[in-house]
Amino acid sequence: MILVFSVLFFALVFEYINGFHDTANSIATVVSTKVLTPRQAVLWAAFFNLVGALTGTAVATTIGQGLVDTRFVNLTTILSAVLGAIIWNLLTWWLGLPSSSSHALVGGLCGATLASAHGRWDVIKWSSFDPVTQKSEGLWTKVVLPMFTSPALGMVIGFLVMGILLIALRSWLPYYVSLVFGKAQLISAAFMGFSHGTNDAQKTMGILALTMFTATSSGVFDGIPDWLGFLKMSVFEVPLWVKIICAITMAAGTAAGGWRIIRTLGHKVVRLQPIHGFAAETSAAAVIQVATHWGIPVSTTHIISTSIMGVGATKRISAVKWGLVERMLWTWILTLPITGCLGFLLDKLLRGLPL
Repeated sequence: MILVFSVLFFALVFEYINGFHDTANSIATVVSTKVLTPRQAVLWAAFFNLVGALTGTAVATTIGQGLVDTRFVNLTTILSAVLGAIIWNLLTWWLGLPSSSSHALVGGLCGATLASAHGRWDVIKWSSFDPVTQKSEGLWTKVVLPMFTSPALGMVIGFLVMGILLIALRSWLPYYVSLVFGKAQLISAAFMGFSHGTNDAQKTMGILALTMFTATSSGVFDGIPDWLGFLKMSVFEVPLWVKIICAITMAAGTAAGGWRIIRTLGHKVVRLQPIHGFAAETSAAAVIQVATHWGIPVSTTHIISTSIMGVGATKRISAVKWGLVERMLWTWILTLPITGCLGFLLDKLLRGLPL
């Protein structure tokens, strides 16, 4: 039981870190355009993160069942995956780099499962088709391919939306453009916060559900008191209490703020006005919503970052600080292999401890 509660605790720690690590996704543009103060923006994002986190379970199911063979997943595997993701998130947060919490968790889970299966690569579900849901599943379909396509879509759509706005409003005075889109950006920031909650919070929901399912299947919960009976889960599902606790934890993390990353996204990549912030947030949130519908755990960080780049490129290509972009790209590329190695090593280490 100690191991179960350790996994649950660190999973919620990951969710909290995910909240403040990815706060910048929702509010970087609204802060940089000075539509809201940083504190107002954090509270605004936290509320809509909370609302979004209570919506749907498609992404949670992908994390819990769609990426690795659950027969080789035990409590030590899950704990190793979560710890690997936490270490990477804290490192990139300290460096002020907007990395992906989603890919950190996926990498940790794949690496830890590989270790528990003694290096059998077939335990990772690379690509498959589910005839029941009529959807493609697996690491390649749900993670690797979207890792490249979703940021590309964010950049292209951001560029197109901003281009359309510039053409449509070319006769407007700058004062009225800023006035109107200063208000409109409150809506787009809310949409972005909601979208972040629907996708990112579900990842920890999937981990918690997988923990309960694994503990029940392995007999850990046999003989527990009746008042703890809600922990038992004979089939994989995401109960309401898991949704609520993950939503509250992510909202609390969001309220704590991730100021280092906010400065990177909101001020260092490109200078924005309210209309640019509106275009970037709306474009990114739309892409995230489509991904959530299909149960794809995309990186909200990647998508909002490239949306900002696409919007900034409408000013001129040199408006985007490409040196910083290169650093961000390397962080994205390295997240999966590094967290995979961390998950693998932590699983080997923890199995040598008397847990």
